[in-house]
Amino acid sequence: MNEAIFTEILTAIKEHQTIIIHRHQRPDPDALGSQGGLYELLKASFPEKRLLKAGGSVEGLAFLSEMDQVEAADYKDALVIVTDTANSPRISGENYSKGDMLIKIDHHPNDEPYGDLVYVNTEASSCSEIIVDFYHACQSELTMTDEAARLLYAGIVGDTGRFLYPATTSHTLKIAAELMDYSFSATALNNQLNTMSKAVAHLSGYVLQNIKVDENGVGNVLLTNEILKEFGVADSETAAIVSLPGSVEGILMWGIFVEQEEGYFRCRLRSKGPAINEVAKRHHGGGHPLASGANAKDREEIAEILTEFEALAIEWNQ
Repeated sequence: MNEAIFTEILTAIKEHQTIIIHRHQRPDPDALGSQGGLYELLKASFPEKRLLKAGGSVEGLAFLSEMDQVEAADYKDALVIVTDTANSPRISGENYSKGDMLIKIDHHPNDEPYGDLVYVNTEASSCSEIIVDFYHACQSELTMTDEAARLLYAGIVGDTGRFLYPATTSHTLKIAAELMDYSFSATALNNQLNTMSKAVAHLSGYVLQNIKVDENGVGNVLLTNEILKEFGVADSETAAIVSLPGSVEGILMWGIFVEQEEGYFRCRLRSKGPAINEVAKRHHGGGHPLASGANAKDREEIAEILTEFEALAIEWNQ
């Protein structure tokens, strides 16, 4: 934990009357948990300040947090904080660069250190965990609330796969336990995060039945627009099925390739061992070593990604 930079962040917060918090496009629980958790933390700590949450659709996660109406004029003399977003093109919401100061808080590899002040901890399980660390470092001047705890717990649960992923540490579990002492139902929240529609459940069956696995443990599923329409599932809902192949015996790494209306493919990439984020970077993406995203312009580029996965798997298995 870098307490010096947390102190700098707190100083910037205290120096600005308007604070606008952004997160990434197509948000997951950690994006909304870190954004909303920080918002609630600052709202309780500095009730005289004007706080806004900026960004587009929350894609079925409105039970976590909803956005404010933010106008271009709001950014005048404002402090802008972006959470859980590695690259500036992924920031959701316009005008994030037009404030008085920009701060990046994230746990992804720092390939683009945008902003006037940057705090990145790739050892953290989630950006929500970092926000709790920020609270601990500045506890004498910050106030944790039940709602902040609920949101931050959701972010941690979401990005650790309910504490199953390798990024989960003893520190992560201690923080989660601390947050559970606040007044919200972790059981109810987990149930909300775990619930899927019948359409997604049916698509899950399709994924498990149709995943192709090569001799090296590389799996892949192609979800075309026709398949999505057949099951009545939107692209944003496919996040719920990304982890499914990991439960299948013999699969080491995998990609779920979702066709977009524009014709290219959104690539959801996962691994149980070999680092895959460098592959993602070569294909217009990035992310964590074991969980990344990319974009493929066509099926030929999908084949290139799978070839690169195959090479990683062969090296890993030697």
